[in-house]
Amino acid sequence: MIVNPRIVLTGGPGSGKTTLIEALAQRGFRTEPEAGRAVIKAEQARGGDALPWADRAAFAEAMLDIDLAAHSRWADAVEPVFLDRGIPDIIGYLALCSLPLPPRLEEAAQTRRYHSRVFIAPFWPEIFTQDAERRQDADEARRTFEAMARTYPAYGYDLVELPKTSVEARAAFVLEQL
Repeated sequence: MIVNPRIVLTGGPGSGKTTLIEALAQRGFRTEPEAGRAVIKAEQARGGDALPWADRAAFAEAMLDIDLAAHSRWADAVEPVFLDRGIPDIIGYLALCSLPLPPRLEEAAQTRRYHSRVFIAPFWPEIFTQDAERRQDADEARRTFEAMARTYPAYGYDLVELPKTSVEARAAFVLEQL
């Protein structure tokens, strides 16, 4: 049994996190989608501005609300739940944007904990693509990876870098590491 079954996959955009999460779901594991994409889709649908290209602080707050709900939703989980990013990702995002860290976010990062081992997908230019929700360029994707590589250890997590290999091999790697 895993002590804290909430397992985070982090890294820069376009590094294969979501594809890996989907592969783990296909293997029967419970998963949680990325908050950022959910916020972007909801804001675009309603014409809101809590978007990374409009109001980054509001975007971060909206992501935090979703991540807090996800953390609570899996409070009683005993089997692994794989999350596409976690609360510390928001801290890394704000640092990347040179925005202040709200006390509510700091408190959440300190008290809403995940499994001690966090999997980080390295910047992988060969698979990086942009889409309607992912407007970052390759340089920002690389800098996002670097921000997450600094943020998670600062909050006491051990990072395990995912290999640049097939999604099947990545899924096997994650499961072996746990």
